[in-house]
Amino acid sequence: MIKETVTYKDRIVVDPDIMAGKPVVRGTRIPVDLVLKRLSEDFDLDHLFAAYPRLTREDVQACLAYANQVVAGESLYPATLPLLG
Repeated sequence: MIKETVTYKDRIVVDPDIMAGKPVVRGTRIPVDLVLKRLSEDFDLDHLFAAYPRLTREDVQACLAYANQVVAGESLYPATLPLLG
């Protein structure tokens, strides 16, 4: 069985007229960062779905895929801090 790759492009939208342009789950006003925050606090999907009944497993996977894409595309540079003393 071939496992389908999860993509966020059909499920995550950025629209300046919805939640001030924050990425949200399509057809909802549920921001991606809210889903990620809730997952970081309690990884029980049943609790997440109880709180947000319109959310699906595929939506959650899309949020994770979106976050992965954002983080993978970032270039991080160490900050140079001034020496104290």
